[in-house]
Amino acid sequence: MATTNIWQQFKALIPEGERVVATITANNGNGTSQAKLRDGSVIAVKGESVGVGEKVFIEKGEIKGTAPSLAQYEVEV
Repeated sequence: MATTNIWQQFKALIPEGERVVATITANNGNGTSQAKLRDGSVIAVKGESVGVGEKVFIEKGEIKGTAPSLAQYEVEV
């Protein structure tokens, strides 16, 4: 049965979890890679499908695909 709660319908449109953009710094050879986040921290993620130096989308600790290399701006309000 479909829900009539408009908030639940809205939430169903938004994917759960956080998507992070990072740069691959190393492929470990065991199904994992090292990725450098925008803040400079390095994390281990599942997947080796992307080469070193490329930007990726990471969801739930796993590489989901390549990300475009776009300029990054930081603005304080």
